[in-house]
Amino acid sequence: MKAKKPLMRAVAFLLVLAVAGAVFFLSRPVAEEDPSPCEVVRIWNVDTFEGGKGSRTSFLRAAARRAEAQTEGVKFLVSSYTAEGAEDALARGQKPDLLSFGIGFSAGAEYSLPLGGGFSGGEVNGKVLALPWCRGAYALFSRAGATGTRTVISRGGENLVEVAAALGGVEGRTEDSMRAYVAFLNGEYDRLLGTQRDLCRFAARGADVSAEPLTQFCDLYQYISMLSGEHAAACRVFLSVLLGEKTQAKLASIGMYPVISGTDDVSAPQCGLTASVFSSREALDEMRLLCGSADGRKKLMKFLKKI
Repeated sequence: MKAKKPLMRAVAFLLVLAVAGAVFFLSRPVAEEDPSPCEVVRIWNVDTFEGGKGSRTSFLRAAARRAEAQTEGVKFLVSSYTAEGAEDALARGQKPDLLSFGIGFSAGAEYSLPLGGGFSGGEVNGKVLALPWCRGAYALFSRAGATGTRTVISRGGENLVEVAAALGGVEGRTEDSMRAYVAFLNGEYDRLLGTQRDLCRFAARGADVSAEPLTQFCDLYQYISMLSGEHAAACRVFLSVLLGEKTQAKLASIGMYPVISGTDDVSAPQCGLTASVFSSREALDEMRLLCGSADGRKKLMKFLKKI
């Protein structure tokens, strides 16, 4: 009988612990369910052409923070995608609420909802499906003291630099963007048909060059479309912030230019023609081929839109 006493004491001790634990658990306050969970708006950014400097995705994230300050319980999540990655995600049924993209990425066209405002490059069948939020510019650069006309044309993405050259009356050899930039600085060429990316490179290097803007054509626009109506009100707040004068005035921080009236940059005047941002890759290739002859350039005009 004496051997059972330690065992009984252990059992009693465990029972006391169990009861104390149950009382503690039951006495804890129950967390109330949040009556207004955070609304999440997803934004994808797809870069298809070279920017100026810095990151367009980072710029969108800064705009998202300003938009959050104007909304209650809304979180704007900005993600960077390659064109291939975004196409694959869309094909698998994933899509963002807002899509930022440039020419050469047309996969979002079938999901884009009509927006207010107007810009010919974002119109499809009379409906504005995309609005530009920043832009670049083409220019013909010349080295100080250079008197020749040897010209290199810089290709840095899906944009139609060939069209800019053809309509600007510029002939030369087309090279990859960095190769063209280095060859120009090394004196292999007297002129460089480039973009805002080259302007930023020259500024960082302190290179002595002059620039003549090409104003006949520009497709260096970064657009934004709304792909989902689920968070339409919050999306429109973001669009208002992004296209607002305060945000547009900050575009110089990434070497890009504003697109709204009243904040136009005189160093990059607006151009006369553009191409649809929803142009298929086949259409882009056809436009490039048409640039090769005088007859082709006449046919090219059917693809272009007045700004």
